[in-house]
Amino acid sequence: MKFFMIDGKGDPNTSKEYAHAIQVLYSVSYTLKFMCKNELDKDYGVPPLESLWWAKNMKDFQSGKKENWQWTAMIMLPDWIPASMVKSAIASARERKTDLDFSKLRVEPFAEGLSVQIMYVGPYKDEGPVITQMHEQYLPENKLIPNGKHHEIYLGDPRKSEPSKLKTIIRQPVKKK
Repeated sequence: MKFFMIDGKGDPNTSKEYAHAIQVLYSVSYTLKFMCKNELDKDYGVPPLESLWWAKNMKDFQSGKKENWQWTAMIMLPDWIPASMVKSAIASARERKTDLDFSKLRVEPFAEGLSVQIMYVGPYKDEGPVITQMHEQYLPENKLIPNGKHHEIYLGDPRKSEPSKLKTIIRQPVKKK
């Protein structure tokens, strides 16, 4: 699948870079959605925000030193949209949103392969024990090892939902031991 993607570093709760990336992703995604509706007479729901997470030193990731975290924020593109329209939507969003920097935005395919996942309901800050259980219990019991970046798909909007009701699909690409 193809995605709009932006890479960055830092704590997603305090990083202006992460907040800016989210604004850029939604700006171009909704621009594309309305272009498709107007020009192709086809509508779709903008897919949820997703993020890949890792750290150069994975101990920083596990210990919660979020200022050292690296990320790729991304939103999927429907496969039926022509590349020329995607390019046009980026140009249009850039013209309308002159306060945003689109220089880190890219369109790229993403294939994850075999993964384990769990639906987590609750505040993002309390995901740790679920992730630990996935890595320290489920993977070893099933003779699996991590094979890629930690992946989250956000089904709730933290601006509109109580933290206790946020839904996140937590994924980990894996391979057999």
